[in-house]
Amino acid sequence: MEIRAIGCEPLQLKRMHIKDGHTLKVYRETGGYESLKTAMNMAPADIIEEVKKSALRGRGGAGFPTGMKWSFVPKETPKTKYIVCNADESEPGSFKDRYLMERDPHSMIEGMIIAAFALGAKTGYIYTRGEYNYLIDIMDVALDECREAGLIGNNILGSDFSFDLYTHTGAGAYICGEETALLSSLEGYRGHPRMKPPFPAVEGVYASPTVVNNVETFTSIPQIIEMGGIPWRDLGTEKSGGTKLWSVSGHVKKPGVYELPMGYADMEKFIFDDCGGMLRDDKNLKAVIPGGSSVYIMNAGQILGKNVTMDYEGLVTAGSMLGTGGMMVMDSTVDIMESTKNLTEFYKHESCGWCTPCREGTDWLVKIFDRIAAGGGRPEDAQLLLDICDNIEGKSFCPLGDAAAWPIQSAVKQFPEDFRKWLINKTNGNGISANV
Repeated sequence: MEIRAIGCEPLQLKRMHIKDGHTLKVYRETGGYESLKTAMNMAPADIIEEVKKSALRGRGGAGFPTGMKWSFVPKETPKTKYIVCNADESEPGSFKDRYLMERDPHSMIEGMIIAAFALGAKTGYIYTRGEYNYLIDIMDVALDECREAGLIGNNILGSDFSFDLYTHTGAGAYICGEETALLSSLEGYRGHPRMKPPFPAVEGVYASPTVVNNVETFTSIPQIIEMGGIPWRDLGTEKSGGTKLWSVSGHVKKPGVYELPMGYADMEKFIFDDCGGMLRDDKNLKAVIPGGSSVYIMNAGQILGKNVTMDYEGLVTAGSMLGTGGMMVMDSTVDIMESTKNLTEFYKHESCGWCTPCREGTDWLVKIFDRIAAGGGRPEDAQLLLDICDNIEGKSFCPLGDAAAWPIQSAVKQFPEDFRKWLINKTNGNGISANV
């Protein structure tokens, strides 16, 4: 498993290979909590302004500008404000936050404390999925170290600023990666998404102003305060600042977690040079899902020779999305119909059942895929799958419906031959109709 920075000095991965890098002692020896001291001598509005200048976009998948999100929190309110870290990391293909929590937990904690100071929050929560339960033990030890050192709790660093932080474990539901479902779970309810507006910045946990960011986003905050917003932004591009972690898995020789400057060019070089190329030398690149399972799948023709830049804008231009940066690489042995069927089963299983399009639509999709896999494919099934996706996409209560539809829509479009061989009419041998 590779864990390294390429094309930049390691920032997010700075302490990944340092012995005892997860401890407060080593974190402080390597510059930790100096950014907190700097931030506490700044005006809260100036901290938010630096985050805006940095062009830091949320690393959890949506890519919403972090500074703008923070600015939505009302300055004057009688309600308690909250900071919540979305450490659920439930997107298939993404595993970089796990390493940050395991090997450098104080970086995330420092970012949350700075956010709390900037926004006037008094309480924070680190919400971790059930499968990551072992990380709660690591985080709890780190939080105890902080309390003993006066970094969280009352009168932080001898000031009048108080902020406490707690861990919370979910039950391993994918839907709780969606911020409002996470907040419902945090309050002790079923993880159902909420109607927006009101947005969490105005009415989040316990109906109070809440900022929700993921692990990688919070670990970026101390770097921004240390370097300044503009210099940190300039590590990447004007619209996608800083560096980004990529979780790389699949048919490459060097899977792992990589830190790249935003706008790294290009994806082909990254796969074949930095990640060592295809796992099996006699197999060709067939497909890449660049941002976790819920983004559009790309075929080799969209990547090879195309100079695809690895940032939000570059991947949209290339026909997909950055998402969480959970890159899954597939060689020519993969049947895209079968891999898409597998993803669809996941989304059906993880649907919370709150709304009809997602609950019923994902079930119908799985039934069709099961029939196709059993040899009962029909010429009209490709269009049937697309029609059902059309009735899910944009019509579900939350983005899980879109996440279920996009892999199918892009797979049918980009890999028609993998569906064609399954959708032969067994009676007369005719090929498929519809848009394949």
